[in-house]
Formats: sequence, C-alpha cells, structure tokens
Amino acid sequence: MVAELQTGQVDPKDIKLPMVEIFETVEGEGTKAGFPTTFVRLFHCNLRCTWCDTPYSYAPAKPSFMATISEIITEVQKYPHKHICLTGGEPLLHGQKSIALIQALAEISYIEDIHIETNGAIDLKPFQELRNQDERVGRKMRFILDYKLPSSGETDKMILENFKYLHDRDEIKFVIGTDEDFQVAREVLKKWYQRGVPLFSPVWETMSPKQLVEKILEYQLTEVKLSLQLHKVIWDPDQRGV
Repeated sequence: MVAELQTGQVDPKDIKLPMVEIFETVEGEGTKAGFPTTFVRLFHCNLRCTWCDTPYSYAPAKPSFMATISEIITEVQKYPHKHICLTGGEPLLHGQKSIALIQALAEISYIEDIHIETNGAIDLKPFQELRNQDERVGRKMRFILDYKLPSSGETDKMILENFKYLHDRDEIKFVIGTDEDFQVAREVLKKWYQRGVPLFSPVWETMSPKQLVEKILEYQLTEVKLSLQLHKVIWDPDQRGV
C-alpha cells in the first residue's frame, strides 16, 4: 500500500485506517485545554505503557471500525470545532496513510489547529518534512510529543532525535508518576530540549498534582507548564468518548 501511495495508484481519500472513535469534547490537557475539540482516535500502538488509559486502542483489543479517509473527513465535518486532536494508540504508526489523513484534515477550511499526540517512539522526520513542504499543513499541524519516563516501562524506546524537529508551538509532555520520573524529565529537558512547551502531567494515583507543583517550584522550572487532565475531573476517569 505504501508503494502504491507513493506512485499515485491509490486515491488518498480511499485509504482505509483502523479506527477507535471520532467524537467531540473539550481538550483535556496541554496548551489548548478547555477548547472544544474534535478527537480522531486511530487504532494500534507500538508501546505498552504501564499506566496507559486507552488500552482499548491496541491489541489484543480490536479496531471499532475501518474507515476510509473520505469517511473520516465526513464524520469530522459534522462538528464545527477548529481544533482537531489526532490521537491513538499512536496516530503516526501508519506512515504514509497517516500523512494522507493529516493532509486531508488540513484541507478542511475551518480547521485551524491539528495537534498530534505522538508517543516519542515514532521518527518524526517524515512528518516534519510534510509540514515543511505542505504550506497548509505547516500552518495547522503541531506535535504533542509524549516522552515516556521510567514508570511507563518504555523509556528505552524514545527517539531523542525527535527533539530537533520540534517548533515553538509544539508541546513535550512528561507524564510523571514518581520522583525518579521527575528527575529524569529534568535531565531530558536540560540535555535535549530546544523548542516547544514542556508539560508536566501527574499520574494521580502515585503523584498528586500538589506534589508535582511543589517539585516544579522547588526546582524553579520556570519553563514548565503544569498540565492536568480535565476530562478526568469532569467525567469518570474510565469513561470513553469524552
């Protein structure tokens, strides 16, 4: 399929992707927290984080449905929101298919912001090249790079080269569950951070928001933004489609 896409033998709008859900809500975290947002959640992930809150987005679970890019766009256009969250699973795991979907979303005239939640274990170079080459995508697309810390069990999968592809409007999310996580996040920022907004988000079961704020202030991390998951405050933490 990738070869066919590259040679133009397949209409990009006919490409099928495994899906979990498409729904409207308010963005729950990050710099756009609180804004009405359309969520497009793809199926499949290449990581298995210990604290993952969407295990229904990867095996052994199954995709909820298969949809062509045309069908995804039709569903997205049922909602008026200018913000799109492309998430998963890992939404960039599908390579050229993911690129085709991003381009199609960017063609929707009223969409201003397409933020892509990516897990740090996918090479961002092809997607950075996309936003350099496609002016419309470049205006709308940004990364939320979720750097996995020790308590996730997936730190060794992180691609450190990805930091050089980030822009000022991108975000780097650190989900912090332990003191070790916090110290590793500090070291990563010190050694690799170039651009983007660093977000520190607590694993509430093991690191309370109060504890995390106290640590941020203690170490005078003036560039870091605390990020709480609003959707878990508003709704039951296990509720889907919110």
